[in-house]
Amino acid sequence: MPANYTELEKKLWEAADNFRANSALKPSEYSVPVLGLIFLRYADYKFALVEQELAKKQTSRRRRTIGAADYQAQGALYLPPEARYQYLLDLPEDEDIGQAIATAISLIEKENEELKGVLPTTYKRLESSILRDLLKTLNFKLDDIHEDAFGEIYQYFLANFSQKEGQKGGEFFTPQTIVKLIVEIIEPDHGRILDPACGAGGMFIQSALFTQRRTGRSPNSAISVYGQEKVDGNVRLCQMNLAVHGISGLRNIKTSNTYYEDVHDCLGKFDFVMANPPFNVNGVDREKIAGDPRYPFGVPSVDNGNYLWIELFYAALNEKGRAGFVMANSASDARGSELVIRQRLIESGAVDVMVAIGSNFFYTVTLPCTLWFLDRGKPEDRRDEVLFIDARHIYQQVDRAHREFSETQIEFIANIVRLYRGDGDPLENAANSLELLKENLGEPLTYRDVPGLCRMATIEEIEAQGWSLNPGRYVGVAEREDPEDFDFTERLEELNEELEILNSEGRELEDRIAENVARLLNC
Repeated sequence: MPANYTELEKKLWEAADNFRANSALKPSEYSVPVLGLIFLRYADYKFALVEQELAKKQTSRRRRTIGAADYQAQGALYLPPEARYQYLLDLPEDEDIGQAIATAISLIEKENEELKGVLPTTYKRLESSILRDLLKTLNFKLDDIHEDAFGEIYQYFLANFSQKEGQKGGEFFTPQTIVKLIVEIIEPDHGRILDPACGAGGMFIQSALFTQRRTGRSPNSAISVYGQEKVDGNVRLCQMNLAVHGISGLRNIKTSNTYYEDVHDCLGKFDFVMANPPFNVNGVDREKIAGDPRYPFGVPSVDNGNYLWIELFYAALNEKGRAGFVMANSASDARGSELVIRQRLIESGAVDVMVAIGSNFFYTVTLPCTLWFLDRGKPEDRRDEVLFIDARHIYQQVDRAHREFSETQIEFIANIVRLYRGDGDPLENAANSLELLKENLGEPLTYRDVPGLCRMATIEEIEAQGWSLNPGRYVGVAEREDPEDFDFTERLEELNEELEILNSEGRELEDRIAENVARLLNC
């Protein structure tokens, strides 16, 4: 459980943990009903808020019946009386609570057509005493819970459940702090948004919150979301997450294998693409993707899906589209056929920003990663440039095993990108990041290279580095004011990361030597 949650949020975690501890069900069996009741609790909370707002707007002279459309217009699901949380709590002890919850779910689906077939209905199989205890535990005020707390809790338990089953939680769980940084850099406040590995839908939630903040309008009037996900259960969880946040487009979330199926006719159609795809996937059937236009730079010969994903993201963008995605560090320096693809991508001018992220940001893996940002609408004066940011030493410690970015740090990194782009967009300062920006970049606030933090490199420089997109190769190391005052663990991590870069360069030299020897022998 993250240490920085409010008391109310901690109660949610404890409630679901208690349910898990007292249930004889397997994780795959209890995860959906737990999340379903958390969904119902939050839906009731949002319904009550909108109900109060609608009541204020009614006048004594002009009263009309308030219906489902009024609630939906305010980003809330309409709940019939028998689906209200208090109604379920007030049922007599001898009432079949499992049946009552199933009936409530059915009524919600009837009033909210997009949810039909999405919500769990297996409550009749569970013990009434356990269900009643969970309902009571979740019955507390939610006045100071933050906007996406339920989305985070969804995702935490998804990761937790998947670990219990011995699966990889990363296929649907991306920490909110990483998602927020991606959103702040690509700024998805309009048009069509695609996540072809959407998991629980965190990218869509943060895009909607960003759009509302940036435009002041309802997200549903500005953006449309489209998702693909291989696991059907995750599709339903994504749809629930969208519904509880009042985001339309649930039917645009499809079950499919993105490598082989293009269910949204993606080629060149999207304004924004965001994703945290599974890393280093093997076993992709190359015969099935042969000739697919979604892989415009060719299919890599190695049995690794990283560059298939990168090409899918690039190909889905329209002529002005932006993409931001999480990728394994190894992809930045991959050799052979992947290097050829990377070179072609760089030469297209679409690579915009590369951000190195440190270790321990994910619940299920400790490895560092890299955020890639593409922009097919880069202006000509920046077409041959790429911004590299080394954020490996920017974080706040959550607990011994986990790190995250603070709101100030997210805004600080995004503002560096805004200065680099120089598009005239004002810098953000809602999280008071301008002082941090001045400390690092100086005044007046314009973009400049800062050793150890950021550097703009040209395509010629990237070519000289063997077409590497590893930020550590370009940014360098910041000077230390006091060489005696340092953290041993942090310094060890730095040295290990530098070793990774040197090893990568060594492998490239091996390849060049082998090529030269082969040429000499063939002479």
